[in-house]
Amino acid sequence: MTFWHYLGRKLFQLALTTLIIVTLIFFLFRVMPGDPVKTIIDPQMPPEARAQLRAQFGLDKPPVVQYLIFLKNAARGNWGVSFFQQEPVFRIIMRKLPNTLLLFTSAVVLAYLIGVPIGKRIAWKRGTPTEAVVTFVGIFFYTTFLPWLALIMIWLFAYKGIPLPWGGVLQLPLRGMMTPEIWSDPAASALTKGLDVAVHLLLPLFVLVLIFFARFMLLMRSSMLDTLEEDYIVTARAKGLEDRVIMNRHAARNAMLPVVTAMALSLAFSLNGGVLTEKVFSWPGLGTELIDAVMKNDYPLAQAAFIFLAVIVLVANLIADILYIFLDPRIGFES
Repeated sequence: MTFWHYLGRKLFQLALTTLIIVTLIFFLFRVMPGDPVKTIIDPQMPPEARAQLRAQFGLDKPPVVQYLIFLKNAARGNWGVSFFQQEPVFRIIMRKLPNTLLLFTSAVVLAYLIGVPIGKRIAWKRGTPTEAVVTFVGIFFYTTFLPWLALIMIWLFAYKGIPLPWGGVLQLPLRGMMTPEIWSDPAASALTKGLDVAVHLLLPLFVLVLIFFARFMLLMRSSMLDTLEEDYIVTARAKGLEDRVIMNRHAARNAMLPVVTAMALSLAFSLNGGVLTEKVFSWPGLGTELIDAVMKNDYPLAQAAFIFLAVIVLVANLIADILYIFLDPRIGFES
């Protein structure tokens, strides 16, 4: 099988899976308890006006008809209008997405750059006190309940503050992404506004890096330990190759396979904003928007957001599969 046949088969599987997910999400929202119209209409509104509003939203038709209309509109790029914000859902998602990308993609990339080299090193030094201590720290952060860790960090760095060498205490912002007074000031420069966002970013970014770093480090350590038992590693050692060459060129490359998948999926799943994280830090991202849409039965916004995220995850899986082939040619195109 050639690469293009392999890619074509994967794309067909992706399209079929996407259709199944779209169908499930659409009908799951329709069987949820609650009526979105009841939460936005005036109780004094006459029945005729209520019926007209339901017809305007397309809720007066049978679910199957609604589904077919949705598929036709989605194929044209029309994902509907939010019941509550009265705005195209695609525009809402695109407005919230940059905030989420800024926080979570930065956290995943930083954690990857820190966690993978450390995981590689401690696997090479298996059985040493350093390996035991670093592994314990990684397990601690990996198993920590993220909101609890976030609240501890808020208490330490936002409420208590960071003592400065020259005196005084630096207290990081408790919530949000920006200071309204700075952004509403016409005299504020772009640099001032950028620094304001960076300061608000520090605390949630630090918490997420700790969690993601632990995941990548432990995964790289485990994969590296398995790789070091392979015959070709024993052969490389028998040839007298330097430890640095064996670790970096022979062992680490194959050990990276599960880590590549973890990073691809982490980047994809990070797009949902990590609902708990965004709630704790009041970060105005896509995760918070999703929760609000679900709680209000805002069908167009919620289902479009979930479908968008599902497609991103599927594409991330496809990219990881392709990267596997280039990282390890032994895999081939049959998987």
